[in-house]
Amino acid sequence: MNHWSLIWANLTRRRARFIFTLLSVIFAFALFGVLLALRQAFNAGPRFERVARLLTFNAVSLAVQLPLADARQIGAVPGVRAVDAQAWFGGYFREPSNAIYALAVQARPYLQVYPLLQLPRAQRRAWLADRRGVLIGRDLARRYRWRIGAQIPLRSSIWRNRDGTNSWQVIVAGIVSSPGGRQNNLLLLHYRYLDDARTFANGTASFFVLRIAHPGEADRIGRAIDALFANSPEQTRTAPEAAFVRDFTSQFGDIAAIVSAVVSAVFFTMLLVTGNTMTQSVRERLREFALLRSLGFGTRRLCALILLESMTVTALGGALGLAGAYALVASFSGISAALLEFLPGLRVPSAALPLGGAFMLLLGALAAILPIVTLLNAPAAAGLREG
Repeated sequence: MNHWSLIWANLTRRRARFIFTLLSVIFAFALFGVLLALRQAFNAGPRFERVARLLTFNAVSLAVQLPLADARQIGAVPGVRAVDAQAWFGGYFREPSNAIYALAVQARPYLQVYPLLQLPRAQRRAWLADRRGVLIGRDLARRYRWRIGAQIPLRSSIWRNRDGTNSWQVIVAGIVSSPGGRQNNLLLLHYRYLDDARTFANGTASFFVLRIAHPGEADRIGRAIDALFANSPEQTRTAPEAAFVRDFTSQFGDIAAIVSAVVSAVFFTMLLVTGNTMTQSVRERLREFALLRSLGFGTRRLCALILLESMTVTALGGALGLAGAYALVASFSGISAALLEFLPGLRVPSAALPLGGAFMLLLGALAAILPIVTLLNAPAAAGLREG
């Protein structure tokens, strides 16, 4: 019998205890992977795209509209390359539970503001030519199995159509994707199509997205834009897109601190469970260890066996837990589209594997301390008498 066979036999001699211990490790590392994915998504923002953008919105609230005419003044500020006026649509498909993150945008300025958008030329031309045409994200298309040319009865929880309904008939003109997945879950319809048919707030935008020439000029440009409207009824606030996303996600709290606290608590609990299980196992096997000592097994060798047992539990459970985290995060494609839009790149980060492996080894080593101390404090003769 080799060492690994001996380790496995010792771990599984009390199968119920082993399974519950393994489950605690699996749960801890699954939660670890999911929380890392959430932290990455909350902190990622627009950093996936190396394009400098600013957002200008009403200083009172995002819910307060701005005049569409402001776009011309904003575009005249030195350093601004393109300005796109956007309006919240509050879209859903058939039922309000099927929420879709939908924005009404000005097509050509939008493509200038987001130059890294991945869209075939034919689909781009089709979208520009059809005022009822919409662009949909790759993940959104996959979720509802929409194809190019599909007609969608899009509904809005905000706007009423002039025909008295909240329904807007749109046609899929293109399917897009972008670096980091920023646009993979949204729907883009033409601003004019919305504005010409809605029954109120015509000629207004929810906010403006600006592409600027140099990231280093963001503060200067932002101050210049806000100064333009300082004495107007609709004062503005201009901030980098990354800062806007951070402000939005900060409503959920300090994500990094929350993740660290939860992971620490879960790992500490897992450590207690694993350490207690290993200690019980060693106490039950004191006679066996005494016999092994009498057969020539040195103390270091016995301690190494206990350490390997502990690390085997954490490594096996950790690997299964991280695999479960990858599967769970992949299943988030059915989550709220609005949430996914503000959580770009929602996936388990590549750093989870080396970091998780380090935690497996560390926690396995820590969980082995008390069992090893128990073994060292038990003389060989005492173990034989207990037997």
